[in-house]
Amino acid sequence: MLSKRVRNIKPSATLVLTGKVAELKKAGVNIISFNVGEPDFGTPENICSAGVQAINDNFTKYTGVSGIIELREAVCEKLKKDNNVEYKPSEISVGTGAKQPLVNAILTICDTNDEVILPTPCWVSYEEMVKLADAKPVFVPAKESEGFALDLDAIEKAITKNTKAILINTPNNPTGAVYSEESLRKLGEMALKHNFYIISDEVYEKLIYDGEKHFCVASISKEVRDKCVVINGFSKAYAMTGWRMGYAAANKEIIDGINAIQGHMTSAPNSITQKACLEALLGPQESLEIMRVEFDKRRLYLLDRLNSIENITCFNAKGAFYLMPNISKLFGKSYDGKIMNDSLDVANFLLEKAHIAVVPGAAFESKDNLRISYSNSMENIKEGMDRMEEALKLLK
Repeated sequence: MLSKRVRNIKPSATLVLTGKVAELKKAGVNIISFNVGEPDFGTPENICSAGVQAINDNFTKYTGVSGIIELREAVCEKLKKDNNVEYKPSEISVGTGAKQPLVNAILTICDTNDEVILPTPCWVSYEEMVKLADAKPVFVPAKESEGFALDLDAIEKAITKNTKAILINTPNNPTGAVYSEESLRKLGEMALKHNFYIISDEVYEKLIYDGEKHFCVASISKEVRDKCVVINGFSKAYAMTGWRMGYAAANKEIIDGINAIQGHMTSAPNSITQKACLEALLGPQESLEIMRVEFDKRRLYLLDRLNSIENITCFNAKGAFYLMPNISKLFGKSYDGKIMNDSLDVANFLLEKAHIAVVPGAAFESKDNLRISYSNSMENIKEGMDRMEEALKLLK
């Protein structure tokens, strides 16, 4: 029999859907994918060249567990310049994607029966990461009517003697919400008052619109900084999802724990990718802005189309590349004898009848919504919305 740990976790809903879509496409079905959480842009040429150069230089051996010093120094400079928070290279751990440093951080901080607060909707992996540490996820809904802002009163009410951390994601996957500086300052005050950690996943920080600003909670004060673990990476900002590299920044005690775990799991991050990521941080940044501007155009178009469809409402999102329309008015409607009871039913209906792939909100602890990614071409977004509009007319 498999371990209790494995039996206790659920497969990633987004990855399962990706596999299902791949099968349909292989069978010749023309599926438009709104389920994929990665930029549709290629990795910038200068970054690719740096990776090739690393191979040509035979930079293909093990590095230190926490990553090469040059990359950790560059991360420190980035955090100081972009986020107004200072770290030493010894307070940085580079890992495989942002996922590994995030899991390592949770395993480092949490013991059995510790509680981790998760504002919802939240990324599908957060719950399972907490459960892997034998800790308990505590879900606190965000304020959908306020664009999925943090509900600070509800968060404070959820705090118990077992609360070890809160895990936030800003800009947010799946909602696209950008948490305000005011709300994060209040969260920092709570962390000090109740003595818990803030794990802040900031991997979408470069993808922000409408003049909004990303605020790093660790920048509030040294006291708050020491209660924070900042998670970031290269996948979203630099279209490097397949390169698999991210990092954690925290006080040295936490980073030493993260490195201890990482040393026995993956030994060290990929050497070639580290050189590419060093170029990403130190090289030209123009490609990032080109991508952000294009995402912004798609966001505005998709938002307008969704809100023009009967029985769908969608709040604006100020970051990432997702919108999360509310589809609860479709529940109870049916087609060909099949009743739409929840977001999974609606997502399956759209896949079958419209040949578009969206992610049911239930995967993110948000039963009334769908997640739609606009990391797709404008042509496909237009076609996909046309298909969606026509298919939903079939529901009576």
